[in-house]
Amino acid sequence: MLARLSIRDIVLIERLDIEFSRGLAVLTGETGAGKSILLDAFALALGGRGDAGLVRHGAEQGQVTAMFDVPKGHPAAKILAENGLDDTGEMILRRVQLADGRTRAFINDQTISVQTLKAVGAALVEIHGQHDERALVDASTHRRLLDAFAGLEKDVAALEVLWDARRVATAALEEHRAGMERAAREADYLRHASQELQALAPKEGEETELANRRTTMMQGEKIATDLREAQDAIGGSHSPVATLSAAVRRLERRAANAPGLIEPAVKAIDIAINALEEADQHLHAALAATDFDPAELERIEERLFALRAASRKYSVPVDLLARLAAQYADDVALIDAGADQLKKLEAAAANADKVYAAAAAKLSAARTRSADKLNKAVNAELAPLKLERAKFTTQVESDANAPGPEGIDRVEFWVQTNPGTKPGPLMKVASGGELSRFLLALKVVLADRGSAPTLVFDEIDTGVGGAVADAIGSRLSRLAGKVQVMAVTHAPQVAARASQHLLISKDALDKGKRVATRVNALAADHRREEIARMLAGAEITAEARAAAERLLRAATA
Repeated sequence: MLARLSIRDIVLIERLDIEFSRGLAVLTGETGAGKSILLDAFALALGGRGDAGLVRHGAEQGQVTAMFDVPKGHPAAKILAENGLDDTGEMILRRVQLADGRTRAFINDQTISVQTLKAVGAALVEIHGQHDERALVDASTHRRLLDAFAGLEKDVAALEVLWDARRVATAALEEHRAGMERAAREADYLRHASQELQALAPKEGEETELANRRTTMMQGEKIATDLREAQDAIGGSHSPVATLSAAVRRLERRAANAPGLIEPAVKAIDIAINALEEADQHLHAALAATDFDPAELERIEERLFALRAASRKYSVPVDLLARLAAQYADDVALIDAGADQLKKLEAAAANADKVYAAAAAKLSAARTRSADKLNKAVNAELAPLKLERAKFTTQVESDANAPGPEGIDRVEFWVQTNPGTKPGPLMKVASGGELSRFLLALKVVLADRGSAPTLVFDEIDTGVGGAVADAIGSRLSRLAGKVQVMAVTHAPQVAARASQHLLISKDALDKGKRVATRVNALAADHRREEIARMLAGAEITAEARAAAERLLRAATA
């Protein structure tokens, strides 16, 4: 429910904070006091179209903040999760309108797109007036409302699962069938290519490995002579190691006589001998690496030639030959075993379609039965709303050849406003005032099913009075027992039934140089005075006050 609405610098509103409670809240006031401005500001916070003209004259920006208490598991929480936003159970929707026309949107102080704000706003609030019955325009909405009335949401969710299973099974069948057709067209070529590549048995990275080995062999042949000469100089007959070792032994025998002179020299010669021996080991390893079998080099070159020839033939890099070989093998296997697999996939797709069709038909039958119940319930509400000659019908058109995730039905609300006239879609046949009352009848019947938790009705009592206005007030009050209801009204019969009465007025500021819209919550005496004004007009009489008192007592009876 809407807990608080804060408005800053929007048109005639400088600063406004309104606390809301559950039940029915009415907003009254003289024409031009700012009721439309208040609703426009609220719509802006819910993701409505921005307009630079909404910013109060002289201000750089306007701002509207709407705070909601949202129960766990509400659809709005799912939208937050899908957009990576935190759900704390309290949702604060904020919209900043800049004077240059740009807007910024926030939820719980996290920047979001206007589209996300609009989606969350639509899940939290419905605003309805004579010219704004958006909830009734889309036929898919009618189907959702019928399902909510009948309690079929779980059946629809189960059908969506079956639809996905049917779609997956059909896609697998089509993919397999297309693969078989492609493979069959190229069967001879595929078999030959698969056999040739299997015989070649290419491996990823093989070309690089062979090329590096070939390069090492060819370079090793050139440097082997130099390596042998270096090894002979270090470890051969001309090696200085034996001479140096003998010199070390002679020096060590003299070390006792002059250790300070001899020991550094002995240590340095030992290091030289070790270095020479290490160099000899490296040279030995290098010579081993350069030693190769000429036949091996020939085999490597032949293998490289075969791989590169296949690469040119099949127009793929050598490293992709192994992958191509696997693909061709799969295609050949598809040809050989595809017929059996095709039968299995056809059976699976047929079964998925059969299961879906049965569930869709069952859901369609349930919708048809529920449509009759919805018609009776809505028609029972029409007479007190001065629509006693009208008739409401729910059209359920089923087409098994046009299935979808929510079934095979197209649901649309139709009305016949007078006997003998042609019935038709609600949005096309009903006039503005009639449309509002049809909507109210629907909402009363649906109560908290298929509805946003906060409903706003903008002057749906326009053009009616007396018993009809009282009937509207009664139904708004009943509806407010299930969801939060706000109503902008000029009907005292509606205002009398409110649990919260807000008076909208314009106050002169700066000695009459400018005006600002104000909203005040009315206590009992002030509320009676406002209802008396609504009954009598500019001059409030004692009779009007008495009538207002009677309305208030009747509303609480």
